[in-house]
This record gives sequence, C-alpha cells and structure tokens, in this order.
Amino acid sequence: MIQGGARQIDCDKRILVAGAGGFIGGHIVSDLRARGHTNLRAVDIKSVTQWHQQFPEVDNRSLDLRELESCREAVSDCVAVYNFASDMGGMGFITTNKALCMLSVLINTHLLVASRDVGVKRFFFASSACVYAGYRQSHVGNASLREGDAYPADPEDGYGWEKLFSERMCRHFWEDFGLETRVARLHNVYGPHGAFDGGREKAPAAICRKIIGARRNGASAIEIWGDGKQTRSFMYIDDCVDGIRRLMDSDVRVPLNLGSAEVVSIADLVDIAEAVGEGTPLQRHFDPEKPMGVRARSSDNALAERMLGWRPRVPLREGLTKTYGWIEEQLGEAAGAERGPCHDSED
Repeated sequence: MIQGGARQIDCDKRILVAGAGGFIGGHIVSDLRARGHTNLRAVDIKSVTQWHQQFPEVDNRSLDLRELESCREAVSDCVAVYNFASDMGGMGFITTNKALCMLSVLINTHLLVASRDVGVKRFFFASSACVYAGYRQSHVGNASLREGDAYPADPEDGYGWEKLFSERMCRHFWEDFGLETRVARLHNVYGPHGAFDGGREKAPAAICRKIIGARRNGASAIEIWGDGKQTRSFMYIDDCVDGIRRLMDSDVRVPLNLGSAEVVSIADLVDIAEAVGEGTPLQRHFDPEKPMGVRARSSDNALAERMLGWRPRVPLREGLTKTYGWIEEQLGEAAGAERGPCHDSED
C-alpha cells in the first residue's frame, strides 16, 4: 500500500537543507525551489562560494553543524529539516578518514536536539548503503540488499557505523519525543553538480574524469581501483530526489532503500563511460591494492515501491551520458581558465 502525499509542507513555511553545499543537498534545494517553496534556508560548513550549486534568493549560511548552537541557529523557525551534512566522500576518503566520518554523528545528534526543541514537524536523515553488514556483501552474485540486512550489525567501519547509529537516533527521537523522522539508505548516487576530483568523488565521476583526461592528454591507459570485478548499482540524482520527496511526504518511519537495481561490475561501468565518450577504448591498469569496498552491493527496492510507489527510472547509460557531458564541460572550462582569456589577432 502506498503511504504518501498527505503530509506535504506548505510552500511558505521555512525549510532547512543541511549540507546544501554538497551534491545531493544542492539538488534538493533546487527541487524545493522548483516546487514553489519560497522560504528556504541552506546551510553548509563550506563558504557559499564553494558550494556545488548556489541560489542567491535562498537564505544561505556557512555554519559548523557539529556545534549545537550552530544547529539551533540553523533550525530557528523551521518546520522541516533535510539533513545531508556529513564528512564523507568516495571509498578512498572514508577508508582513510574514519574518525572524521564518525564525528558527523555530532551533526545529526545536535540537529535532532535543536529540531525537537523548536517543534520541527518533519526531519529527514540521509543514510547510506554503507550501513549494511559486510558479511552479506562478500561475494559477487550476492542477493540485493533488503532493509533487514543491516542486522546483525557489521557496517562499513567508521562511516557506516555513524550512519547506522544516527538512524537509531532518528528512530528514538520519534519514539520518545514524537519528532517525525524519515530515513533513506542511499545507494551510490551520481550525476551533474557533484564532486569529480579531489578525492571525495564517487566511482562514476572518477571514471568519467579519468577517461576524459586521458583522451585530452593523449594517454593510452587509465588506472582503475580494484580488480574491476566488484559489482555495484548506481542511482541517478533525479531518481534520488524523487524518492526523497516521496519519503518526506509519506507516513513511513522505517529506513528505506533508494537505489538502482541495475547491477554492473566496475569494468562494465568503464565500458559504458568509454562508449558514452565515443572514443577509442583505453587500456586499463587495475590496482587491487587500492580501496575498493565490499565485493558486491546492490539495492532491493521492493519496500520503497510498495510503500512509496517509487522505483528508479533512469538507466545507467542515460544518467552516465548526462554526467559525462557535465564533467567534460567543467574540465573544459578549467582548462580555458588556466590558459587565460583569448584575444583576437590583429595580424
């Protein structure tokens, strides 16, 4: 039975998007604006000039949400909160920054406390597929992960433990204080307006960047982390935003998967990206010593489909085409900036 549509927030009520300078948070702000919400507050620890997307008419603030007083400032007069704020990145980042990832527990805890105290009506927490037990993801061909597969607990060390603990905090704030909380376990979200270099990017963006860079520089090979046989599913940002919107408007209080059911190996992902770029295939140097995460991970979306009427709509090739084109454009602009302005010749 679909549960949703009855709890939408009025367009003139104030909504907070925490982590609005990041990839998903920026798209959520954009979506709320497109749906007519005119009283938005966007918060991120980064300077606004460093945000992936910026909207001048929004109340944009740079705050450290690990601090309780910053959270109180952020949620002031808000009726709804979307929490995407955390210290995270791709597998290379989360495997070498476990303590920083764990410290994100302060963000969700303090946002929950501040939200409870001002009477926030609805609170969304962005969890992750990294909460799932590692022993269920150890072999290629493992079944897609269902929500119950998070227990007995064995999440990704650091980042996964923080997400799983914060899920429990959301649950208990509903049980003890009546704060309506919603939790989505997001599986490998990708698309335009996200990180594609610097160490915090995810696999689709990193692979697109490597292919584009190699072709522009005349290189014949790229490096791929792992042996290329590890499998994943990748969800395009538009499907992610749609799922979050439905969940936030629903009566569903249990964590739900939001992810693609289209499973590919990392080598397959490289194939698709190379085909999208329409160039000569490159040699691949696989490095099994680099961080590659679990052996197999994909999303079982049956519960989200039953409870929200949601399913992913964007095939990987279509989403990767849009992502590749956007990254290619960004790299082109960066190259142009390095060369400096062009001047017409008078010869």
